[in-house]
Amino acid sequence: MTNSGITVSGLRKSYGDQVVLDGLDLDVPAGAIFSLLGPNGAGKTTMVHILATLIPPDGGTAAVAGHDLATEPAKVRAAIGLTGQFSAVDSLLTGEENLLLMADLLHLPRRAGRDRARELLERFELTGAAKRTPATYSGGMKRRLDLAMTLVGNPRVIFLDEPTTGLDPRSRRTVWEIVRDLAKGGVTIFLTTQYLDEADQLADQVAVLDQGRIVASGTPDALKRRVPGAHVRLVFSSSESLRAAAVALPTAARDDEALVLQVPTDGTPADLRSLLVRLETAGVDPDALTVHTPDLDDVFFALTGHATKEPVS
Repeated sequence: MTNSGITVSGLRKSYGDQVVLDGLDLDVPAGAIFSLLGPNGAGKTTMVHILATLIPPDGGTAAVAGHDLATEPAKVRAAIGLTGQFSAVDSLLTGEENLLLMADLLHLPRRAGRDRARELLERFELTGAAKRTPATYSGGMKRRLDLAMTLVGNPRVIFLDEPTTGLDPRSRRTVWEIVRDLAKGGVTIFLTTQYLDEADQLADQVAVLDQGRIVASGTPDALKRRVPGAHVRLVFSSSESLRAAAVALPTAARDDEALVLQVPTDGTPADLRSLLVRLETAGVDPDALTVHTPDLDDVFFALTGHATKEPVS
């Protein structure tokens, strides 16, 4: 367990007759960014709440930062930070006071708490707004303060439950940079998000949760290779070159008007090299070559292409 940030085995949770989590298994390495994807109602937030010790599971085992969820919940709580879907900042306190309140709740000595608050205000570029209340902050500033509060206790594992919902593109990218920096520092990140490009940009590992089960897991690139539709688009300068290439690449779809061939591929470098060798052997040199691969949106819809039945998340 020492090399794992989060381990889960056979985790189950039901509400009445509705099974939300149905025997989940996960192993998230320490210092990794892991993203859990799924439609609304799939059980993502329930999973976060269980791992953060906010609600108990019905069965199975889990360990967070090396501590057993059932037998060492206090040690789990001491090792984690949680940023939920909705901001936890107190709108009546200033930014600095919010951080100092969190330091007090974590029983940091007064001087250490002030030093930590000052450090985090600088890190999140909030020093100029430290004496103002969050009511005067932009959405991005509030989210940065929320993240800063999560870091007051130097957590080893951070749960981010849809952390960029409602943020503008610039603020989203700022949060992404913060998440990457945290992971580089050895913090394990457990991310749920509705933005599939966010998972694609950030995650080392992705799992897709649907109807209480993990239906696929792996790196973003590995998952995208599982979905058909990847192809290489070749553009030629003449009909003669197009015809010669079509002979060398018999599986290609041909567009004589646009002088384009669309060649199916598995997206691997080896497959691309093989294609180029066949063109070279045929003495054909395309004017342009682009590789088109499915994105996580394609993966998501291929794996969860049905409506959510229940509003549990």
